[in-house]
Amino acid sequence: MNKRVGLWFDNKKAVIISITDNGEERRIFTINMENYVRFSDSVPGDGSPGNTRDNRYWNHVAEYYDKVIGHILDAKAIQIFGPGDAKFELEKRLGSAGLAQYIVSIDNVDKLTDLQIINRVRARFPARSQFDLS
Repeated sequence: MNKRVGLWFDNKKAVIISITDNGEERRIFTINMENYVRFSDSVPGDGSPGNTRDNRYWNHVAEYYDKVIGHILDAKAIQIFGPGDAKFELEKRLGSAGLAQYIVSIDNVDKLTDLQIINRVRARFPARSQFDLS
């Protein structure tokens, strides 16, 4: 299967558009956790409350990246775009997962609607003709 993926990505939300020979799929992942969620000030055996909050947050971030990467592992072309620097962290993690060679572009783009994201991905990966044998 020739899976091509367009991925709008920031540190709170990923919109993944997958295009295959069988059609398109849209998937959305969110982090659903703020950096400093209020927890009890005393957590026995877990160290200081600040460290505990940070550890929980960064574990949650790692799970977010892992979910996104797990969904695009079989992609043969990956387009990444979005605001901020999270896309570059994703690029590093894709490299660690052996997917760096499949990244075709990384672009700075502000907030987009889902329809704008879909149109951007379709423009990058136009539908293949039924006669296209590549």
